[in-house]
Amino acid sequence: MIFEQKEIQLKPFSRGFHLITEIIKHEFPVYRKITKGFLKVFIKHTSASLTINENADPTVRVDFESHFNKMVAENEPYYIHTYEGSDDMPAHIKSSLLGSSVEIPITNGKLNLGTWQGIYLCEHRNYGGARNLVLTAFGI
Repeated sequence: MIFEQKEIQLKPFSRGFHLITEIIKHEFPVYRKITKGFLKVFIKHTSASLTINENADPTVRVDFESHFNKMVAENEPYYIHTYEGSDDMPAHIKSSLLGSSVEIPITNGKLNLGTWQGIYLCEHRNYGGARNLVLTAFGI
């Protein structure tokens, strides 16, 4: 049984949806030793999130950002939590909608993602800064 965990810090990303699959694979190659198991990726922030989606056409990520900005607008008059700027409360809502973790099966030393799937960092703040991820791989 293999059970490994590592915390990594991502460089600051601009607001939007960013593929981070290759960063994770590079920073945490222990998954290659696992025949059957899982990789859990957890983000330690409340204004950014993680999801899995299209990894080929970058317009998908642009459309995600456009849709989420329309769905969860800034400057709504009922927001009370506005101390850190107009993007702060919407970022918390977007983060809760998408979630703080993803789990990917590991099969024969490879992340068992679909052909067109990749892991996204969803940066919901204009200036979110560096983001910390906890990577946990376990299996046999």
